Amino acid sequence: MFGNKLDPLDAYGEVGIGTAVSTASPHQLIVLLFEGARQAVVVARSGIESGDIPRKGAAITKAIDIILNGLRASLNLEEGGNLAQNLYALYDYMARRLLHANLHNDKAALDEVLNLLTEIHGAWVQIGDAKQGEPAEDPAR
Repeated sequence: MFGNKLDPLDAYGEVGIGTAVSTASPHQLIVLLFEGARQAVVVARSGIESGDIPRKGAAITKAIDIILNGLRASLNLEEGGNLAQNLYALYDYMARRLLHANLHNDKAALDEVLNLLTEIHGAWVQIGDAKQGEPAEDPAR
């Protein structure tokens, strides 16, 4: 009757994400993008394991979108030097691996991308902790 039928848990998640994004620093936004991409890869893997091809495809599409239109687009190639260039190439590589995983139901390719995202996410978390003067969080956690 009124708008979309939205599961209450989905609605709660949307509000939580919206609040986190609206109050986040640029650094925190990058951390959120990594978390979103990682979660999408996990959902894609679950879709492969359960045979839910539409779920897998939607999750991989979401991960690619976050990586290319969020993480890669946030790079400053003019001022970022070799690091920005290397991350740009790595994000392209991850997108290609995700496309491969989608076409071939390749869980190993998803795991590879998840590991890369986890490593870079850990580094971003450490940078944020160091900026705040807090001890760096263990990226393995």
